[in-house]
Amino acid sequence: MVVECPKCHSTLGYEDGEFMICPECSHEWPKFTAGPSAPDLEDSLIVKDAYGAVLSAGDSITVIKDLKVKGSSQVVKVGTKAKNIKLIQGDHNIDCKLDGIGQMQLKSEFVKKA
Repeated sequence: MVVECPKCHSTLGYEDGEFMICPECSHEWPKFTAGPSAPDLEDSLIVKDAYGAVLSAGDSITVIKDLKVKGSSQVVKVGTKAKNIKLIQGDHNIDCKLDGIGQMQLKSEFVKKA
């Protein structure tokens, strides 16, 4: 995919997180700009659980593997349920509230649709 810098029109632009960067002029711009050609992130986000079932916002999920909570001694146990999930962009693409743990982001590969 060729990305053209809006400032110097170089075709060497590359992706860095949520931004595009031009190595020639050091200009940075958002990956998705507002306008008619920008994709709607809500509609284009497809998240599947560990078994291939498509998840949608508001679904309930169940954790299928013990997960250590980073920066804590807590563990999310197998069978922990979360209701009313939200889908987000990124590596941890599920935002939910777990009983006994609190607000947390999970990877969809460690959950199944309940």
